[in-house]
Amino acid sequence: MPTKFRPCIDLHNGQVKQIVGGTLHDSDGLKLQTNYVSPHSSAYFAELYRRHSLEGAHVIMLGPGNEAAATEALRAWPSGMQIGGGITADNAQLWLDRGASKVIVTSWLFPDARFSEDRLALLASTVGRDRLVVDLSCRRQTTSGSESCWVVAMNRWQTLTDMKVEHESLKRLSKYCSEFLVHAADVEGLCSGIDRDLVAALGKWSPPVPVTYAGGAASLDDLDLVHRLSAGNVDLTIGSALDIFGGSGVSFDDCVAWNKAGVAASK
Repeated sequence: MPTKFRPCIDLHNGQVKQIVGGTLHDSDGLKLQTNYVSPHSSAYFAELYRRHSLEGAHVIMLGPGNEAAATEALRAWPSGMQIGGGITADNAQLWLDRGASKVIVTSWLFPDARFSEDRLALLASTVGRDRLVVDLSCRRQTTSGSESCWVVAMNRWQTLTDMKVEHESLKRLSKYCSEFLVHAADVEGLCSGIDRDLVAALGKWSPPVPVTYAGGAASLDDLDLVHRLSAGNVDLTIGSALDIFGGSGVSFDDCVAWNKAGVAASK
């Protein structure tokens, strides 16, 4: 199956925005770099995605003050979109009841920045493996010499955890979830190109559940690039470069056409 375009709705302070991922801080709002603030509601984008059958879109709540907007989006397309941001075992079912197709979890799995398999198992048993997405947003780190690896980052991508994004961790986590979402936080929102090494690695590791990559996409060619690098094993989210988010690199209509062509080719 060819790589698919997977859209998003990023919410910050109740508004649909596109931001530079690495600038999102809890304590210093002055460091935040915003690419775009939409005049449209979250429901507007949810309805747009619904009209084009873009299933698997994700709604991400970047901090507090976004619950109303997130709920509005889910009501516009019940069971059509995933929800992430502040998800725990205590509130996951609430968001499914509000209309999310799946819940996306990251930070809650890492108390004190250390992975808790017990928490993941609890969440999987609470909502079901098929309703759970694990977000492995990460930052590239240099190891010995010039080699590098990717380390899961939590708390809006500011705190590094004790987990690497690698074949063994994906295999371990896939027992509990039905998808992975991987934001490359170092390039998120920059429209300067995807992390090719990470995409190729994700494709090579080919976990037994679907993977969506987000970060740095700048043109429609990146859909083809992700397809080639991952052998079609990784889908792509495009944000700031999209014309519907004020970007000039990618037409939303072209992304929709890409998906339709992929479906036709796979039949």
